[in-house]
This record gives sequence, structure tokens and C-alpha cells, in this order.
Amino acid sequence: MATLIRGLLDRVVLVAGTVAGGCVPGFIVQYRQRVGGRLDQVIQDLAPFREIAERFHGGSLEALIRHHLISPDPTFRAEGAAVQAMLDAQLRLQGMMEALQGGVWHQLQYLVMHPDRDLLQATWSAHVPVFALDAQGILMALVIGVTLWLVFLLLWAGLGALFSSLGSGRDSPPPPSPRRLEPRL
Repeated sequence: MATLIRGLLDRVVLVAGTVAGGCVPGFIVQYRQRVGGRLDQVIQDLAPFREIAERFHGGSLEALIRHHLISPDPTFRAEGAAVQAMLDAQLRLQGMMEALQGGVWHQLQYLVMHPDRDLLQATWSAHVPVFALDAQGILMALVIGVTLWLVFLLLWAGLGALFSSLGSGRDSPPPPSPRRLEPRL
């Protein structure tokens, strides 16, 4: 019975892992689109400040921000901090977009090594699963599916060995007590 259950479960894990792995490239595309959308928005939000910087600070947005930050008016300083935050967001998002331009394996590595929890959460909440049918998507599906399947098999074997050793300890008779040999007369 255990062999039947394991056989069924390992096939389910392999198929589910392969399907999930094939959806990873689609998630990455949707994540990249969300990053691009946020980048477009921050560029649009900074446009009026760039125009002001062009007119009064020789085109330097940094000079405009400094002008705001050294003002004695707390509202004006807070506005300078907000413009600085938008500029920092633009630079961060541009860096993310550059990092997400490589192949799907490079993009996955970037997401794993540099997760932006807010963007990941926003992407996941609106994610529409898509199975990638290009060569890289199919390869990723197979690699992820087989990896999850092998992990399942290792866990199954480990748990089987653990339960086997626990079970054999209960069912086996206690070891014989050493007998003393007495000389026969």
C-alpha cells in the first residue's frame, strides 16, 4: 500500500512541480511589467520638478532638492525630502529594470537574490498564471519539476528509513542477556 501511495504522490509532485516551474517565467514577466509601470509613474511624477529645476537651477534636480532642504520652511524641507525620495525610487527602479533584462535564469537569480517584498506581493496578488512554451520556459519547468520530485523522493526515503528504524526497535526482542558459563562436572 505504501508503494502505491508513494507512486501516486511522486507523480503528482513531478507534474505539479513541472507546471509550477513553467509558470515562473510568466510571473517574472508580470513582475518586470510592474517594475516598469512604477518607473514610468515616478518619472511622470518628477517631470514638474525637472521643469522647475530647468528654469531655476540650471537643469539640476539635485540643486532644486538642496534648495528645498536648506529652507527654513518645514513644509518646503518636507517637499524636498519627498522629491529626493522620488529620485531615489527612480534610480532604484531603473537598476531593477536593467537587472531584469537578461535571460529568464538571470532574472530568476536576481529575484531570489534581491527580492523587493512590496513588488513581489503586489505582483503575486494580481498574478495570472501563464505557462511559458519557449525553450527557456520549458527547460525551467523541467528543472524545477524534477528538482522538486527529487526532493520529495529524498524526503520519502528519509522518512521511510526513520520509521523503519523506529519500528524495528519496537518489534525486535530485547537483546539476550549475557550468560555465565559454569563449568560442568
